[in-house]
This record gives sequence, structure tokens and C-alpha cells, in this order.
Amino acid sequence: MRSIRSSSSGRTTERGYVLVSAIALAILYFALMELMLVDSSRALQEARRFRARVVATTLAESAAELAAAQLVSAPGATVNATDDQGTMSATLQKTGNTFMIDAQAEATGVPPQKATLRVQGDVKGTRVRVSYTYHAY
Repeated sequence: MRSIRSSSSGRTTERGYVLVSAIALAILYFALMELMLVDSSRALQEARRFRARVVATTLAESAAELAAAQLVSAPGATVNATDDQGTMSATLQKTGNTFMIDAQAEATGVPPQKATLRVQGDVKGTRVRVSYTYHAY
């Protein structure tokens, strides 16, 4: 019974190498999966922060536009508004022909983000000229 003898105990050391290789490959595979999970989680957090910054900037610009709507007709204005994206406020100060609009906004969400906007310019009749804008986060 030569075939039985050669398959039963002659190759026991080779089975150990195959088992160790399979375990090592499994560990490397799961480590790669964990690395991909960590990287995608980091990318998701970056995307959320970027979205919050864009929303905060848009809200600040919207507040400045609401204040600028009263630029020609009123010497000053205050705007406060809240929606599901966040809160915004702006003040319009007009002295003579020059004006300054200060707007602030805060985006709500997992990473809250704040943004400010300052607009300076002058008004001649109904013609408005913006000379300076400043955005900050």
C-alpha cells in the first residue's frame, strides 16, 4: 500500500507552511480593509468640513445681499435669519456716500463652521460700486 503510506504522514510539514501562509494572507487582507476604512472615514470628515464651509460662506453672502437690498433707500439695516442650513446676520452702515456691510453666518451640522464677510463701497444716486470685499472663516 504504497499510495496510502505516502499521503498520510510524509507531508505533514508542508501542511504547516500552507496554513501559516493562509493565516498571513488573511491578516494582510484584513489590515488592508481596515486601512481603506480609516482612509474613507478621513475623506468623509474632510468632505463634511468642506460642505459646512461652503454653506457658511453662502449664508454670509445671502445675509449681505439682504442687507444690500436696502442700500439705496435706508441709511442702515440689520438682518437676522435662520433656516435649516444655519443662521445668518448682517448690518449695513451708511455714512454719506460710503457704506459697509458686515455679515456673519454659522452653518449647522456635524462640524459647525462660521464665516464672515465685509463689503465696502460707495453709492452715487442709484449706482452702487463695491470697492472691497473680505471673506474669513
